[in-house]
Amino acid sequence: MSKTQERVDTAQNGVPQQGRVAGPVAPPRVSARRRRPGVIALSLALIAAGGAGAAVLLLQVGDRTQVVTVVRDVQVGEVLTERDLGKASVALDPAVKAVRADEMGMVVGKRAAVELKPGSLLAPSQVTGDSLVKAGEQLVPIGLKPEQVPATALVPGQNVQLVEVPAPGATDTGKASETPPRTIAGRVVKASKAAPGTGLVVVDVATSADEGPTAAAWVSAGTLRLVLDAPGGS
Repeated sequence: MSKTQERVDTAQNGVPQQGRVAGPVAPPRVSARRRRPGVIALSLALIAAGGAGAAVLLLQVGDRTQVVTVVRDVQVGEVLTERDLGKASVALDPAVKAVRADEMGMVVGKRAAVELKPGSLLAPSQVTGDSLVKAGEQLVPIGLKPEQVPATALVPGQNVQLVEVPAPGATDTGKASETPPRTIAGRVVKASKAAPGTGLVVVDVATSADEGPTAAAWVSAGTLRLVLDAPGGS
């Protein structure tokens, strides 16, 4: 065998020739991840539930109702007019009771049972067709001078006490300080604005029919004063 053939055989039997390019290397085999049918089913269920929840939310947002709103301050006992009310389209929760827009005519002309504030929805329980003067009561008008008007605004529904005081110019015999003044419980039905020039305020007070004449007599004699009860008082 020639030396040339011997060198070729040696290279082919394990000793690579210098400069010889190696062939392509196959990538390592990676075992496929085992699929878990339970996890896949759970994922699909969650996706479906999320889609259903979004659909319900969209339906609720889109389901709007025309309702009556309050656009001006209304005191207790005041008669509602169309100028006091407005309309709005809202997504109304079933638990919220509100007057529907097509029922506005049914509340106009009724009285406010509570104080109404602008921007609020009008509920059926906030209006009443009843008079603020109840059966067995009388209405006594009382004129108050500027110095007799409380700094706290008089509004319908406030509880007051009508107090008998000594007549102007009466001589104090000392007995007045020993005897508690007579009082009559009442409730404000309406209070006028201060009259221009005099500042006189007229307050309509509801009292029991038995005590109404007495209160009127105190007013005539100038011996009546009006005292506000604390909130919640009688």
